[in-house]
Amino acid sequence: MTTVTVAPAADGVRPATRTLPLGRALNEALRAAMEQDPKVLIMGEDVGRLGGVFRITDGLQKDFGESRVMDTPLAESGIVGTAIGLALRGYRPVVEIQFDGFVFPGYDQIVTQLAKMHARSLGRIKLPVVIRIPYGGGIGAVEHHSESPEALFAHVAGLRIVSPSNASDAYWMLRQAIASDDPVIFFEPKRRYYEKGAVDTETAPGDPHRAHVVREGRDATLLAYGPAVRTCLDSAAEAEREGRSLEVVDLRSVSPIDFDTIQTSVEKTGRLVVVHEAPVFFGSGAEIAARITERCFHHLEAPVLRVGGYHAPYPPARLEERYLPDLDRVLDAVDRSLAY
Repeated sequence: MTTVTVAPAADGVRPATRTLPLGRALNEALRAAMEQDPKVLIMGEDVGRLGGVFRITDGLQKDFGESRVMDTPLAESGIVGTAIGLALRGYRPVVEIQFDGFVFPGYDQIVTQLAKMHARSLGRIKLPVVIRIPYGGGIGAVEHHSESPEALFAHVAGLRIVSPSNASDAYWMLRQAIASDDPVIFFEPKRRYYEKGAVDTETAPGDPHRAHVVREGRDATLLAYGPAVRTCLDSAAEAEREGRSLEVVDLRSVSPIDFDTIQTSVEKTGRLVVVHEAPVFFGSGAEIAARITERCFHHLEAPVLRVGGYHAPYPPARLEERYLPDLDRVLDAVDRSLAY
């Protein structure tokens, strides 16, 4: 993502630091971006009067009008194509895809046009489009509502792929994505929408593509992003009761990937377990495992292990707990790593 400077949103009325659910932090980020830049637009299915199926855009059409918060037809290809056109005319569209599995009708526009115009124009054309996608499982939804397609987009050069795991990152990473001149696919962990955290709206963080060590440890590294970070933190807390010290790294950005921070952690612990909800087969964990093996071969005490979804369609809601990585599967991988 292009390095961007985002102004704080403090208005003298709202306190700078508040405890917010992750979903509410996203709403506040959209509001702050629209207040500070009249070129920021929101568009998608039911984002206006309804405020979005998860209420992420709640109240924004009322306050900013129908010309800036636009309800669209059920036509993702048309939504993304229109956003590209608006960006070419100087706007900063923020598109909401209702659920992960619905993005595929717009996939051609994203991959064929949005990702390539910057290179096709030798850098003369900027595409400041943000595509927000609620993704992942854990809410008991039906087919096409719980998928994790981030690896499909990460494979496409020209796109930036990020996923926050907490309310503070949700606020600031969305604001940084909107301020960026690059197209950004913003994956939102929908089963974490209601988890609360402190959000300081005055202190802008640094690079949105830097990974963060969110728990220090010495015996092995757990690496995750989005919804799986909470799973890894819970696993590390459980492991501590058994005398094992696990470091947890929140990747935050799937493209580009901050391999330096991962390498530093692995050189300390000697072991790495990558956790994500997406299928392990050809998933982002495969790229991470290969790169870290190249970089840290002489530091590794065990092969890099991966924990994720299976190479199968996302199952019906009553079976999703068997599909999603949970505490037991993560700790089982840790046991296998430590057994080498």
